Amino acid sequence: MTKIVVLVKQVPDTNAKIVVSGDRVDLSAVKKVMSPYDEFAVETALRHRDASGGEVIALTLGGAGADKVLKDAKAIGVDHIVRIDCEEELDSNSLQSALASTLQEMGAEIVYCGKSAADTGAGSTGPGVAERLGWASASNVTSVGFDGGLTVVAPSDGGNARMSVNTPAVITCDKGDIKVRKPNVKGIMQAKKAQVEVKTAAIQPSSVTIVAHSMPPAKPAGKSYEGGAAAAEVANLLRDEANVI
Repeated sequence: MTKIVVLVKQVPDTNAKIVVSGDRVDLSAVKKVMSPYDEFAVETALRHRDASGGEVIALTLGGAGADKVLKDAKAIGVDHIVRIDCEEELDSNSLQSALASTLQEMGAEIVYCGKSAADTGAGSTGPGVAERLGWASASNVTSVGFDGGLTVVAPSDGGNARMSVNTPAVITCDKGDIKVRKPNVKGIMQAKKAQVEVKTAAIQPSSVTIVAHSMPPAKPAGKSYEGGAAAAEVANLLRDEANVI
């Protein structure tokens, strides 16, 4: 039975207002959700199972609060949910190493994840995990086919490229034509009862430490002009300040 693993991450709601208290972002009152691109990864993993058989396992790393994102994946239709227990803030190197070692232990054969997380936007998890595993990697995939092997469509110079990917592989998913299925009542009830398998992993010390958070500087107030007499000044501002002409 093919083991299909989808990596999911819990992030602050992308519609939430972010507040900095002191020198740290205060997320205490912010709703947590599955990172949006991970939803496309979950859908792609489920399509892979539906087309070729196997089982889909959702995997995340975090504390007990991250179980919610796994339950959300279970409600959509994944077979099993697993969390690497870790309360620490990890840099990319530590995170990818922990994920890679756990994926090896699980016997994963194909891994899907979002192209980037909504909170960091780094886009390094998929390629980084593939590098550590020594697997093939395809990034920013917008469409996946399963007939006669794994084929993906991803942006390329001047258009899109269709590629055949040998497994084992790590695929990072973009939106494209992937329409995410919604949980039904049965899935929601099953998710409430589902047990999260908790694993431990050797966590490498992070080499990056966050010193402080701060909001970006406020944008300067806009300027408005009326009448044709202001056209020359507007043109100068667009050229010299806005750099758009």
